[in-house]
Formats: sequence, C-alpha cells, structure tokens
Amino acid sequence: MNNNDINRDHPAPHESFTELLGKLASSSATVIHDEIELVIQGVRENMRDVYRGGVLIASGAAIGFAALLAFCGALFIELTLHMAPVIAALVTGTTLALLGGAIVFIGYRQLKKSVPAQKKSGKN
Repeated sequence: MNNNDINRDHPAPHESFTELLGKLASSSATVIHDEIELVIQGVRENMRDVYRGGVLIASGAAIGFAALLAFCGALFIELTLHMAPVIAALVTGTTLALLGGAIVFIGYRQLKKSVPAQKKSGKN
C-alpha cells in the first residue's frame, strides 16, 4: 500500500467542512432533481399508454354500438313480417329496455357490495 492510496479516501486539506457540506448539498439536490425527472417521465409514458387504451376501448364500444343497432334493425325487419310495424317496434324497444334495466340492476348490486356502506352513528 503506498501513501497515495490512503489519501484518496480523505478530502484535500484545503477544503473546509462547510465547503464539503455545500458540495454534498449540491450533489444531493442534483440527484433528487434527476429522480424527479425520471418519475415525471415514467408518469408521462404511463399516461400515453392509458390514453391509447382508452381510445381503443372507445373505438370498440362505438363499433359494438353500431353492431347492436344493426341487430335491432334486423330484429325489427323480421318482426314486421309477422306483426304490425308498431307492435314490432314496441316489442324490440321493450325487450331492450328490460335487458338494459337488468344489466343496470346487476351492476348496481355489485357496486353496492364492493363499496362499504357508511355506518350511521347514534349521534345527531
């Protein structure tokens, strides 16, 4: 071991303790700033992915809604062969309303189970 290896671990004699603390604070601030930038970049990338997923979901929902309208039109046309158009429209509308209501009711029950109910206290 020579003398140069030992002196690398110790600060140069001309640097004071306050200068070393200043360097430490500056270095720490730089590291924290860099970490914050990395977190912001990660959030931006995640938001881009969420946006793309949302656009895909909205596009799929719009296409699915168009398909539902086409099926409703086909059902209406088929029913008009067997009954009056007014009755066919009422049957189609009523069936879809009952189906939609059942789906909403099931969703409401699941939501009610998943969200804990507020307990009423005896105090008014």
